[in-house]
Amino acid sequence: MTRESALNLAVMGALLAVPLWAWAADEPFLITLSTRAVIFAIAGVGLNVALGLGGLVSFGHALFFGLGGYAMGILAWHAQTYTNVTDWPLVLGGTKSMPLIWLVAVITSALAALAFGALSLRTAGVYFIMITLAFAQMFYYFAISWPAYGGEDGLSIYVRNGFPGLNTMDPIQYFAICYVLLLIVVLAVGRLAGSSFGLVLRAARQNEERVRAVGQAPYRLYLLAFTISGAITGLAGALFADLNRFVSPTMFSWQTSGEIMIFVILGGVGRVYGPVAGAALFILLEHVLGGLSEFWHIYLGAMLLGVVLFARGGIYGLLAGREAGHG
Repeated sequence: MTRESALNLAVMGALLAVPLWAWAADEPFLITLSTRAVIFAIAGVGLNVALGLGGLVSFGHALFFGLGGYAMGILAWHAQTYTNVTDWPLVLGGTKSMPLIWLVAVITSALAALAFGALSLRTAGVYFIMITLAFAQMFYYFAISWPAYGGEDGLSIYVRNGFPGLNTMDPIQYFAICYVLLLIVVLAVGRLAGSSFGLVLRAARQNEERVRAVGQAPYRLYLLAFTISGAITGLAGALFADLNRFVSPTMFSWQTSGEIMIFVILGGVGRVYGPVAGAALFILLEHVLGGLSEFWHIYLGAMLLGVVLFARGGIYGLLAGREAGHG
């Protein structure tokens, strides 16, 4: 077993052990914190497909996070009010079924990523960063001005959506759902990173001309990676909205995009499990330092600066070595 594989097991084991201990000690708040970490980890893994594998620095992934959240909010709100979704282009009935909501969230986010990625990838560098940010901000202001679903005040869901055979209002059972989804996502992304597609995508990130010389189109590779990335992030958005039983325009904000990027940078860009460690560390810092000062982001900024300057591979680069692995 390599050092990175051992670290992967340690990270996933710790993420499972904390809520189990909290459940035994009757500490539901810690279970909820762990669930947040798991959901943020899914969002970070999603961004890492574009950023870590494809080198696409997207500052607009809150767009897909928010679309996933609003897909959940709109469907659940119509289900609890016994009305149908009739706002163009949506014409469908509401539902309280988690699997169906996840499917809608993933498809919606993937289609958005495909459409906006097709436009954004015609640019590069700082222009790509700014156009992805612009798309997310467009949806942020659209959500604020959408009174049918709460506008600036957001939309509340009174009861968490259902999953067959489970009581999703029980914190440990909802954590279990999110944790299993995280396992599925990281295993799938690990397989993707080690596949021929993942290898060619990494090659395109390093030298596009050589990839073109062997008959591959970097634009198509990037677009597929961006679409997969958006789909995974949309799933995280739906889970996050269900956890809070609330969705608001802040899910589209640039601060949300920044936080998702922080998960990846802290954990290690290009490491499949890196964002998992980064998200867990972020939640830990938020909980511990937030109790000391309302300006805890100053300490987070100092840590992030230290990682960028002295541990450029993030936590994984520091503990598992500098060479990025696939799992």
